[in-house]
Amino acid sequence: MSKPFTVLAFDFGTSSIGTAYGQSLTGSARELEPLRARDGQPDWNQVQRLIDEWQPRLLLVGLPLNMDGSESEIGARARKFGQRLHGRLGLPVEYADERLSTRAAKEEARGRGHRGHYASDPVDSIAARIFLEDWLRQYSAQ
Repeated sequence: MSKPFTVLAFDFGTSSIGTAYGQSLTGSARELEPLRARDGQPDWNQVQRLIDEWQPRLLLVGLPLNMDGSESEIGARARKFGQRLHGRLGLPVEYADERLSTRAAKEEARGRGHRGHYASDPVDSIAARIFLEDWLRQYSAQ
């Protein structure tokens, strides 16, 4: 993918899936509204609307690895979510190590005045933007 391209990132969760949009040309990303999910299943019509609006060439799914690099149960579910995205949408899917992105997202949210009620006011889209920006930096360095 040597030409500039757009990416949609997903921070998988069982009740909320954070989303962010980024572009390789600028290396920048921005948070989008998180998707509500039921046991990890989003409203696929909402996902399709995101695809239609942002026209990404690549989908990036955060992979929540354990600190030792091994895959957790939620990591396996995130990988399965990525496989579903590819199967339903036909777009390429890559995975990004998202270790510590949630911690960084919570710190950033606190700086914005977040009161710590993460169930009712999730920070998943901030986390998606953070690991997407990291991924774009690594991509541009190649």
